[in-house]
Amino acid sequence: MTTENNKTGLNALLTPDNCAMLLIDHQPFQFAGLRSHDSQTIINNVVGLAKAAKAFNVPTLLSTVLEERGGLLLKQLQDVFPEQKPINRTFINTWEDQRVMDWVKATGKKKIVMAALWTEICLAMPVIQALGEGYEVYIVTDASGGVSLEAHEMAVLRMIQAGAVPITWGVFSAELQRDWARTESVPALAEILFDHSGNVGTSLTWELQLLATPVQP
Repeated sequence: MTTENNKTGLNALLTPDNCAMLLIDHQPFQFAGLRSHDSQTIINNVVGLAKAAKAFNVPTLLSTVLEERGGLLLKQLQDVFPEQKPINRTFINTWEDQRVMDWVKATGKKKIVMAALWTEICLAMPVIQALGEGYEVYIVTDASGGVSLEAHEMAVLRMIQAGAVPITWGVFSAELQRDWARTESVPALAEILFDHSGNVGTSLTWELQLLATPVQP
């Protein structure tokens, strides 16, 4: 006898067709207050995350809060979606902005992936509300950060207790790829690994160089 559990089994994994993504408030003001991670790590990870979403055609919405004061979206992130103007909000809780809600509903997706600065406020609030409205929410913890390590960690615990699923940006890309036989997406994913995966990218480059080197008789 089995019982339905949306957090286990094959259907609990993300695919390019079953999820949408919200990237929230990766702006200068938020980076200025970031203390749970170094800024460069979050920049690297959220840009890698965004590139993976784009490579696999996952619907992705960018949002900022009071950008006229807190600054425009991180340029490296905006450059991944140059055609998209982020939704600029007054609501601290992104999920309360009707434009965001309309966009989410229009995607038809029930699995929502989110990353934000800061974890304890701009991520936790929409995550908790979305969970209460029946969405399955995946939080990308290494593309989010808080004003202290404690603030970040307590927020992650709070969201997990509410039902969120914590993942990292590399897990997101791996679940979308799932099978290396899906060769059409391998070049784009490999490029992301080269640029954003540190030692993994370095090792992959080395392996490809070895494969390209003729064997001497």
